[in-house]
Amino acid sequence: MSAPSSKPTVTEREARQVAEAAREQDWRKPSFAKELFLGRLRLDLIHPHPLPADEDARRGEEFLAKLRVFCETEIDAARIEREARIPDGVISGLKEIGALGMKIDTKYGGLGLTQVYYNKALALAGSACPAVGVLLSAHQSIGVPQPLKLFGTDEQKAEFLPRCARTDISAFLLTEPDVGSDPARLATSAVRDGDAYILDGVKLWTTNGVIADLLVVMARVPKPEDGKDSRGGITAFVVETDSPGITVENRNAFMGLRGIENGVTRFHQVRVPAANRIGPEGAGLKIALTTLNTGRLSLPASCVAAGKWCLKIAREWSAAREQWGRPIAEHEAVGKKISFIAATTFALEAVLDLSSQMADEDRNDIRIEGALAKLFASEMGWLMADELVQIRGGRGFETAESLAARGERAVPAEQVLRDLRINRIFEGSTEIMHLLIAREAVDAHLKVAGDLIDPDKSLADKAKAGAGAGVFYAKWLPKLVAGSGQLPRTYGEFRHGIDLSKHLRYVERNARKLARSTFYAMSRWQGRMETKQAFLGRIVDIGAELFAMSAVCVRAELLRTQGDHGREAYQLADAFCQQSRIRVEELFGRLWTNTDAVDRKVVKGVMGGAYTWLEEGIVDPSGEGPWIADASAGPSKLDNVHRTID
Repeated sequence: MSAPSSKPTVTEREARQVAEAAREQDWRKPSFAKELFLGRLRLDLIHPHPLPADEDARRGEEFLAKLRVFCETEIDAARIEREARIPDGVISGLKEIGALGMKIDTKYGGLGLTQVYYNKALALAGSACPAVGVLLSAHQSIGVPQPLKLFGTDEQKAEFLPRCARTDISAFLLTEPDVGSDPARLATSAVRDGDAYILDGVKLWTTNGVIADLLVVMARVPKPEDGKDSRGGITAFVVETDSPGITVENRNAFMGLRGIENGVTRFHQVRVPAANRIGPEGAGLKIALTTLNTGRLSLPASCVAAGKWCLKIAREWSAAREQWGRPIAEHEAVGKKISFIAATTFALEAVLDLSSQMADEDRNDIRIEGALAKLFASEMGWLMADELVQIRGGRGFETAESLAARGERAVPAEQVLRDLRINRIFEGSTEIMHLLIAREAVDAHLKVAGDLIDPDKSLADKAKAGAGAGVFYAKWLPKLVAGSGQLPRTYGEFRHGIDLSKHLRYVERNARKLARSTFYAMSRWQGRMETKQAFLGRIVDIGAELFAMSAVCVRAELLRTQGDHGREAYQLADAFCQQSRIRVEELFGRLWTNTDAVDRKVVKGVMGGAYTWLEEGIVDPSGEGPWIADASAGPSKLDNVHRTID
């Protein structure tokens, strides 16, 4: 059984069709964020703030207490950073306390925690050592447990979930050396052979892959020539790592998260039972995207943890460090940074907890909320860490080990900055998240005007689409003219000493403005809208800010009613909303006043070689070798660096 020898060649249009076919087409449940992009503030979907059931909270708090003791006594973050490896004993200890099965149902030996408490646990573990948080997240958020929970058969769940809950580590394998966010070009193949599939190909950046026992592998099943008995397409499989023909060829090293076990995995004639296929053939991308709807919430959890730590260090250091006769916190230049860290940490936790609780209740479609949470948290988390480094000055640039060697507190500020940087890239880079969210945000427009802007449609189809669009917009556009945000007494229940109602009115007004801006852009660019990535990115960033403002107001009111730091929560919510409003105004201004056109000209010049003279006068320290390693199918020529955890 030979593997296909060439990689798929696809056009831009074909790549878009593959991505479009993989996304969920329908909206069967309400979505707060979707409504926001359509110009409607559906506060009833998030207020009063949903809460976990008492029993869920009890079990969650019990595990958090156990995990905290483990983190404080068993995890040596400095050692993990120094040795670039999580000790086997730590991983074994995590297995013993049940941390591998936090999201797995109790009937399969897991803890059955809710999304809310799972994320709190990830934040706690990640604060002790970010690499530990990534290990647990990659195993449960995108590894074997989550796709099996959503799409697995009863037999698959019974066979694999008990192992994942207590003993076996899992990993998710999608990316390839020459395939990132464009899965239409996926080259790893899975050829049907009787009651099995034969896998061939190479996977890159397989987090947990070096120590994994079970893998979720995305591979392309060739379409049969006769069109019978098989759908073909990208398909998901559960694969045993000790299967003959699997080689972990390299353990990758990074600028941050040095303790993660991330590698390159080669499959050569690997036989996988057909019973290990997750879902039908061709459903792999849909499974991956659906898994990520909630799986992405693990990244905001790590950012919340980082924000809390940054705030603690900024507070303690800024009180101890004096400059010009006063603690540096009393100097406005530093004070503004502290305010930003405090307000933003409150906002990230508000967004995370709200999105997580909505995921637990399953009353709402949170595909946009989860994506916005990942996008917003990864960008803001990086900024908070950068501000902490600035507050710490030279000590922020110095390693914790060096600080300790000369007698000062070992504060790993520069490490946190390095560790957080990847969040803007993996599980959907910021640029890809912009496009993904924008696609969902303009879904209503595309549905009513799809044929109208499709260059391949006939004039008759365009005329029919135009009539339908006219009916939709005749009903929708008038609703964007005026709303409750223009009434001074609206949202009065958010006025308690500090007035948060004005911020919700601002959200309502600007949601309508955002929808009008999107409509105008659709009218202006029509089918070329998808090429306006900078514009779409700003649209999404405005939506993220409006979502975060809504979340902080709702969370502040929840804390007030619970008598839990309500006054302080209102202060933080007010500060965040005022900071956010400035960013929103800037983004709205840049929708139409920007350098997009001249930037495109400069890029054309750069890529055409017009500015190579600007690169003169340097020495390039880069090594030799191809930009992208050869990933042709075939047997491995390298030693297997896979290792098992006893």
